[in-house]
Amino acid sequence: MPLRIEDYALIGDGRSAALVGNDGSIDWLCLPRFDAPALFAALLGTPEHGRWRIAPAGGVERVERRYRGDSMVLETVFNTGTGVVRVVDAMPFGRAGSGVTRLVEGVDGNVAMRMDLAIRFDYGSRPPWLRKGPHDVRAVAGPDAAILRAGAEPRIEGDDVVADFEVAAGRSRAFDLAWHPSHEAPPPPIAPERAIPEAESWWRNWSAQGTLSGADRDAVARSLLTLKALIHAPTGGIVAAPTTSLPELIGGGRNWDYRYAWLRDSAFTLEALLAAGHLDEARAWRSWLARTLGGRPSEPRIMYSLDGHTRLDEWAIDWLPGFEGSRPVRVGNAAHRQVQLDVPGEVLDSFDRALRAGLEPDPEADRRVLALVESIEGRWREEDEGIWEIRGRRRHFTHSKVMAWVAFDRALKVADAVGAADAPLDRWRATRDEIHEQVCTFGFDRSRNTFVQFYGSSDLDASLLVIPLVGFLPADDPRVVGTVAAIGRELMADGFVLRYRPDAELEGLSGGEGAFLACSFWLVEALALQGRREEARSLFDRLLATRNDVGLLAEEFDPRAGRLLGNFPQAFSHYALVRAARALGEGG
Repeated sequence: MPLRIEDYALIGDGRSAALVGNDGSIDWLCLPRFDAPALFAALLGTPEHGRWRIAPAGGVERVERRYRGDSMVLETVFNTGTGVVRVVDAMPFGRAGSGVTRLVEGVDGNVAMRMDLAIRFDYGSRPPWLRKGPHDVRAVAGPDAAILRAGAEPRIEGDDVVADFEVAAGRSRAFDLAWHPSHEAPPPPIAPERAIPEAESWWRNWSAQGTLSGADRDAVARSLLTLKALIHAPTGGIVAAPTTSLPELIGGGRNWDYRYAWLRDSAFTLEALLAAGHLDEARAWRSWLARTLGGRPSEPRIMYSLDGHTRLDEWAIDWLPGFEGSRPVRVGNAAHRQVQLDVPGEVLDSFDRALRAGLEPDPEADRRVLALVESIEGRWREEDEGIWEIRGRRRHFTHSKVMAWVAFDRALKVADAVGAADAPLDRWRATRDEIHEQVCTFGFDRSRNTFVQFYGSSDLDASLLVIPLVGFLPADDPRVVGTVAAIGRELMADGFVLRYRPDAELEGLSGGEGAFLACSFWLVEALALQGRREEARSLFDRLLATRNDVGLLAEEFDPRAGRLLGNFPQAFSHYALVRAARALGEGG
């Protein structure tokens, strides 16, 4: 029986991340960074496509798991008929390469354990050449290599490494797996008994630097830790999610690769971190953005690789059957070539927030970020693919125009904050006002008293909920009240918000999807701004209940099946949770 998406937890080290199942199996891991080819790909296939399982050899009566406080160190406790054993998983910091450390601790009685390690480099396609040393096993395939240092005697069985051992109460066994380039020597060994507490301390110290309080403190803290774990520390790039091709509908084809740095999602992540007082991430991302924009900051892409590459060509992995048969499994993302006119608005809004939060000026980098407004100054009247990356013909999406207004509005504020005296402020101000008038004229259906998905459409879109959130119109404006009410009537399914009607005429999309969690959190915020706090609180609590047992969210949720859907964990969802919690908290 395959695991569900919600059966996984995340561990990370600021360079990559792993998904650990509640059965003790690491089924997804890309090394040495988030967007590298996976060496464990069982998440999208079978155990034969790569995994690392450490679990009781016999039956398990009950499994419990938790993170150690405000950290990304995971504990999984197995209760068996002969005793209780705890597996502690972490990705330690500071080693020469990236890797995973696992500590098996006896809690009660005596438990027989089994370790199964199936390394399959290049997304499950390349079994390694295995060599057993006195105290380790080395795996090599092409450019990739890994070394297992085991606290129990390993043996090679075919293409796999296995070990059988027992652990008694008060005793422990340590295992460490580290990746390295095959032409280089393996990284030196680490002491797991020390590395795991050090990793826990690092995460706790980072979390303590933020300002957290209120009834939803724990949910917000876990979301912030998850967002931090999606930042590639060496470059400052931020991934939208650490996975690819987890389906938006089981068995469907909406399976996308999210292991890249969308400017929009990155800006959202920073906004959430800034609200808690974390400025270092904003500094790193400003530097990443300035480098990534290159010599023409007025010609941005919507997404990049973690180190700023623009070629993210999309292709399908035909040897992986997909999560519960959901195909194709994709690598790369063709949306990188799209035109999405909302993106400069989200980036400049985040940058304005960072400056107001105390980010010190950097004249060279600040001007490069400010130049993003130039990317839509001559294009905002055009059609685009919109926030949902429609793979069909372009439209005049209302949300895109609203965010174009945000771009000019925030550019005016940023220019003032950074002292850009030569900026064409009068022209930007006039353009901002022109966009506002156009949206209110062509993006609003007077007969229904609601904004619409795109000019000339009668359809709704949950992205319209951002209109009061970004200050385009007040939350109590009758047009906003009408839009929120219409979305509540027409885009709610089993108590959650859909992005748009399933039968909306948007070419290029096929198959269904679940309720979009970020949009549901946006509705919480809009209701709170309108003073409808009981409704907002009720929806927020319902959304919190969709988190898995360790507080993580995917992109979407199937309310009828009670299952998470889409890539996991999703930065967009956790950012929106933080915003919604703040809106509820600020309301008193």
